[in-house]
Amino acid sequence: MGNLNVAVLGPVGYAKDLGKKGTESDITFYNLKKGEDTVTVIEPTRYPERLAPLFYAASMADAALVVVSEITPMLGEWVLMLNEAGVERGYIVLRNYLTPEDVAPLLRGTVLEHYAFVDTDPIALRDLLLGEAHTRSSVPSAAGVVGTIPIDHHFNVRGIGTVILGGVVRGGIRKHDTLKVYPGEQAITVRSIQKHDDDFDWAAEGDRVGLALKNIESDDLDRGFVLSNDPAIRLGAKVEARATLVRYWPAPLTAGTVLHLGHWMQFIPARVEAVRDDGDWRQPTLTLVLERDLVYLPGDAAVLHYLEGGKLRIAGHIELA
Repeated sequence: MGNLNVAVLGPVGYAKDLGKKGTESDITFYNLKKGEDTVTVIEPTRYPERLAPLFYAASMADAALVVVSEITPMLGEWVLMLNEAGVERGYIVLRNYLTPEDVAPLLRGTVLEHYAFVDTDPIALRDLLLGEAHTRSSVPSAAGVVGTIPIDHHFNVRGIGTVILGGVVRGGIRKHDTLKVYPGEQAITVRSIQKHDDDFDWAAEGDRVGLALKNIESDDLDRGFVLSNDPAIRLGAKVEARATLVRYWPAPLTAGTVLHLGHWMQFIPARVEAVRDDGDWRQPTLTLVLERDLVYLPGDAAVLHYLEGGKLRIAGHIELA
């Protein structure tokens, strides 16, 4: 069994032909299944009026499907987001007689430069995505393996209790595992695991899951909270990290600038407290003071957003130590 998480960036509703609609909020999920292989399609429903849904879709994605009808600033924002989020695999559908040569200048030097151009036929696309999912077959986590799951939705189900939806971003989990909820470190127990509506005793990296939890109420959770039993988990409301700014960024960042830091399902306001550029203002070391604790693993990257940037709302990324 393999699962592929795909961010679909294109005309609103394009993803409806790729799978069965599932959870819908500011991001909408569509589910595709064939045998034991599954594809989770993620569409940023409330974008472009809100930037966060675009980040969430890219953050969850193993691959992207980019549907280009015209060359616009929105396409440029998609390219920047996928590049800063490090979505290295993907596909491009060209419409309205656009050619690869038309979009090549915009893609050059980004992860999208290596995406494959594909036809718009939904049947062929479904087969393509299911084929890639099959190559990613997950296996049960071995004894002693730890796992991490950021929460994107949570609710109470009558007769079951608290249920969360999320993706396994590292390692694996098993039924009856004890995990901690970050921030706060409250201990919970995994009552049951579902993947695409089927019950399982385990979930591995890349799987999208629904978990029924013991010892916590849905009202005590929020999007962006993280379930983990990994001792390497870090959290804090102050971060010092090396940043890389996008090539279009016009000027050095300065103290007092308010950014939004995106990591997993977290999208947190962060004020620049100090900047040290060591001679290269496009790769400064930033000290950021966050509105609330950031939960992360050492070695992760996080995307910097500037919501007051007009047509340039993606500033770059930082490397978390």
